[in-house]
Amino acid sequence: MTTSDQQQAVKEGFFERAFGNVSSAWRDIAATAARTVGVISPAEAARNPDALEKLMADCLEARGGEVAARGRAAELGRIYLQLEEEGRHRFLEVLASRFAVDQAAVEGAMAAYGAAEDEEARLTAQHALRQALVPPRVKLLTQFNGLPEGVKFLADLRADLLPLAKQDAYLHGLDKDLHELLTSWFDVGFLDLRQIDWNSPASLLEKLIAYEAVHAIRSWDDLRNRLDSDRRCFALFHPRMPDEPLAFVEVALTKGLAGSVQSLLDEQAPLSDPKDANTAIFYSISNTQPGLQGISFGDYLIKMVVRELSSDFPNLKVFATLSPVPGLRRWLESLESETIEQAMSEEERGGLRALGGSDETSVALQSVLETQNWPEDTVTAKALEGPLSRLAARYFTETRSDGLPLDPVARFHLRNGARLERINWLGDTALKGLRQSAGIMVNYRYILDDIEKNHEAFVSKSTVVMSTDVKALAKRAREGGGGAALRRLGLG
Repeated sequence: MTTSDQQQAVKEGFFERAFGNVSSAWRDIAATAARTVGVISPAEAARNPDALEKLMADCLEARGGEVAARGRAAELGRIYLQLEEEGRHRFLEVLASRFAVDQAAVEGAMAAYGAAEDEEARLTAQHALRQALVPPRVKLLTQFNGLPEGVKFLADLRADLLPLAKQDAYLHGLDKDLHELLTSWFDVGFLDLRQIDWNSPASLLEKLIAYEAVHAIRSWDDLRNRLDSDRRCFALFHPRMPDEPLAFVEVALTKGLAGSVQSLLDEQAPLSDPKDANTAIFYSISNTQPGLQGISFGDYLIKMVVRELSSDFPNLKVFATLSPVPGLRRWLESLESETIEQAMSEEERGGLRALGGSDETSVALQSVLETQNWPEDTVTAKALEGPLSRLAARYFTETRSDGLPLDPVARFHLRNGARLERINWLGDTALKGLRQSAGIMVNYRYILDDIEKNHEAFVSKSTVVMSTDVKALAKRAREGGGGAALRRLGLG
């Protein structure tokens, strides 16, 4: 079994158990629903929207008190969990469209507000209007909050909803309702920061493997290495999801900026004394819950970890990331030859065309980047280093239609007040790194005294704060690079 197969097996086993745990947790609670409502099967729910609507309406009724209401909500949730994709889509459509705002009630409340003749009447009408604007589906969603694993269920339900929300106005409205509820429940004031180490529960360690989104954890030995004494891992938890990390960050304690993730994750590298470190490298930040998209924990997580590390290791002076550039390769493929040539000297252009076997620079570049194991060839790697480093620097000056940088990781760190510190040639030579960013990684540095200033510059003016070295690379990308290195290689 390959490493990727093993990781996939761990993930599948973890998610299968998670599904079973929620279903089991609700089984006894849902049993009370059988005495208060007519229980339908998942198969009937999948094909019969009217039966689904009746069950949802029964959940909204107050018959039988709080215990009965929880039982009905648990039964409804268990049905959802057992549905296939098409059935879940129908479930969400029924919830979104048949339990939306009552337009007649809103119009009546507006008329009452307009007709109010004194302050007391206006205040009463305001309250009635606010109530009328809250769709019944919000009350139904809120009932799940009282169930064991109910908050996790709603986060997962939103993960199912997100791909559908753009297709339909009612589903889009349901997504907004869920987003507002989850945002209020997941306020950072409710979150706890915990360190994860090799002695943490095995179930939690499994979740790190399953949720790692930046650099896949290849084995238990790889995980042990990431949790060793010169490393740290921290995660955020919510009190209603105490065993489920919302986001986690992996940190290496080093001397100086790290420029290669392969070196950083080398299991054979000698262990260093963390007390001798002067730099904390945040090399992986993962959000674990797709259903919490749009609710940011990463900035809070970084600031909390910086505070924790500063307290534990007073010698730490530099806090920086080693980050991927996920959109770089796609951007390179979109460039015209003229733009690529602008970042090169004449000698570099000639060398690239010779390596790529084409007189068209853009075609030659893509041909070289598609060559298997090209970073292992010294001549090719040296020939590309200058041009691609300069183009990468220029990439961070390119913007979307809203004026923000193209790169999503850049948007995250720059918004948090970091500075684009350094571009690292062949920082990630894994297949994923080569496909996404031609192997380039970057360091974003968090200078504590500048964070607020950098944040304001980015938010108010979309300013990309760069070190002088990165600025120089970006400038040379627009003015042409030097070709001395290529001449030494015989390619100029």
